Amino acid sequence: MAIYTKDLGGPLLASVSRSFYLSIRLLPRKLRAPVGLAYLLARASDTIADSADVPEETRLGHLTAFTRMIRTGKADGLAELQHEIHTPHQGETMLLCNLDRCIQWLGHLDGKDRAEVVDVLEKIIRGQTRDLERFGGGHHVVALQSAEELDEYTYLVAGCVGEFWTRVCLNHLPNCSTLGLAELRRLGAEYGKGLQLVNILRDFTTDLRQGRCYLPEPELRAAGTSPTPLLDAPEKAQPVFDHWRKRAATQLDAGYEYIATLRYARLRIACFLPWYLGLRTLRLLGKPGVLERTNKVKVSRTTVRFAFVYAIASAFSEGALGWSRRRAAPK
Repeated sequence: MAIYTKDLGGPLLASVSRSFYLSIRLLPRKLRAPVGLAYLLARASDTIADSADVPEETRLGHLTAFTRMIRTGKADGLAELQHEIHTPHQGETMLLCNLDRCIQWLGHLDGKDRAEVVDVLEKIIRGQTRDLERFGGGHHVVALQSAEELDEYTYLVAGCVGEFWTRVCLNHLPNCSTLGLAELRRLGAEYGKGLQLVNILRDFTTDLRQGRCYLPEPELRAAGTSPTPLLDAPEKAQPVFDHWRKRAATQLDAGYEYIATLRYARLRIACFLPWYLGLRTLRLLGKPGVLERTNKVKVSRTTVRFAFVYAIASAFSEGALGWSRRRAAPK
């Protein structure tokens, strides 16, 4: 397995996500392979789902075939997938070219780790499949129909990742937390859902232009608007947007509780970084006029650099963790 980890879990992972690659490098060695491979496979399924120039039915077929590959360890249908799915992202192209080796790597994992990776990928792909079926070709704006649909979506594509992370950590490091599996898994799921909700809010206007509205339609209508008019006046969604921004902040509070229970400095640092940057992004999303901006909200490079400093301090100090929370908390 060392061969797979060296060239796939290193350069390939770095090519698709420099920040996540750094987080993986911070993890205790036992956790790097299952977490790194799960990320690569999830990134591949995301690339399939997001290939907008490929017909919806074709993408759905490839997601089904990819699920089967992950479940069986056999690369049946991979050649067709690689031929029909294209992406302008160089790292993602490299990932698609190496999917057969990722599938082989999955077969080399420890039995428990493999089962966990298969389970979380099946949930993620289920969420991506429902997303494609729900929004179709993006010819007109379609919104989710309830808060429950939004909660389910954030669980399937991110909350389940928090559960996966928790189970893998406890499998390899049984004493990594002061909490038991059930409560830590609950916090992990809420933390993951919060991070996904931050992404949804950050991409709100971009998604509208692609025919997707993740804010529930009944809530928008109660606020005096509906999905299609938001294309020209996204600011009319502000009350609903603010409601879900507060919900994301509450879910990220679970991330704080999660981090505070961890006994290993490396784990705390790896969990701290997305939590802190998520909070800082929520803070930016609370500024006046954010829904009228044409450019995407992003934290600055300076914020990212300081996040690493705060992460190291918070790994060894409860006071530093609390200070970081107060500094980043959305207003």
